[in-house]
Amino acid sequence: MKQPDETVLCILNVPFTTYTENEVIARCTDYAMDQKPHVVITAGPEFVMHAQRDPTLLPLLEGADLITPDGIGIVLAARFHGHSDLERVTGVALAEKLLAQSAARNFRVFLLGASPESNEKALNAVRALYPELVVSGRNGYFDATELPSILEQIRNFEPHILLVGLGQPRQERFIWEHRDALSVPLMIGVGGTIDILAGTVKRAPALFQRMHLEWLYRLLTDPKRWRRQLALPQFAYLAYQERLRKGS
Repeated sequence: MKQPDETVLCILNVPFTTYTENEVIARCTDYAMDQKPHVVITAGPEFVMHAQRDPTLLPLLEGADLITPDGIGIVLAARFHGHSDLERVTGVALAEKLLAQSAARNFRVFLLGASPESNEKALNAVRALYPELVVSGRNGYFDATELPSILEQIRNFEPHILLVGLGQPRQERFIWEHRDALSVPLMIGVGGTIDILAGTVKRAPALFQRMHLEWLYRLLTDPKRWRRQLALPQFAYLAYQERLRKGS
C-alpha cells in the first residue's frame, strides 16, 4: 500500500488507511489530477474474508494507493488494535462526494457496472444533479469477447475518475489487470453504488445508517444475501484472534 506506515492499520493483513473521510476525498481529488493511475479499494469484512481465502488478491492489496474501511465491522475491529477513532469511508459516500468534486473541478467520470437499465438511470440521475458534469458509462454485463471494446470506450472517453461496480472482488481484479492499459488517474471499486445512484436499490434508512446496521437492512430487504453475511461472524472471530495474538 502506497502511503506512510503511520497512516496504515493492518487488519488480517489488509492495510487500511486511517485517514478521515475528508482526508480520503482530498487525496482522491489529488489523484484525479495526476498523470499516472491510482487505485482505491473500499473494503468491508466480506472483502477481507475474500483476501483470507484467495492469495491472488495480495498484489491488489499491496499495490492499492488507499484501502478504506467500508463497514462497521472494520471500525469495530480497529478498536481491538487501539484505534477507537477510525472513520468509516464507504464506496457510496466516496462516489457521491467525488461526483460533486468532479462537477466543481471539471473532471470527467465514467461509471462501469450494473445492468443496462440501472447504468442508464444512474447516468441520467447524475446528469440531472450535476448538469455541468461530463459523465459516461457502460453496464457491467459483458464477457471476455467484449472486453477490448469496453477498454477502448473508456480510453476514448479519457475520464479522470473511473467508478467500477462489478461486485467484489471482480471489480478490483478488473481495475488491477487493466490499470496500465486504461491509465485513468483514479480508479475505485464501488460495489452496488451505481444501482443506488440509479434508484433501483434503496439506501438504508437514516436510522439504520446511524446505527451502522446497513448490513441488516440489506439482509432484510434481500434475504438471498444471507450466505454473504456469514462472512461477518467469521471476520469478527478472526479479527479477535489476531488481537489476542498481538496482545500476547
